[in-house]
Amino acid sequence: MKNNLLQNIEKLRTTDLGILRIKKNLGLETIDVLDWCKQKIKQADDTQKKGKNWYVSFENCVLTINASSYTIITGHKNKSNYNQL
Repeated sequence: MKNNLLQNIEKLRTTDLGILRIKKNLGLETIDVLDWCKQKIKQADDTQKKGKNWYVSFENCVLTINASSYTIITGHKNKSNYNQL
């Protein structure tokens, strides 16, 4: 499944509100949030597709990505219930 997300990594996008959520939730100060997310997806510890979303985990963080539009919805730190999604 991870290969499908990686094969379409150039389709990834996010909204202005998504950028704000990701920066706030993950404490980022980077200017190019989309590029940062792409790099983390490529280095992910685990990638799972559940329902309509991809969940990409790395460094005690999880990105949530809509599987059909490849829109990065949000990111969270220390999501302990990640496997229960």
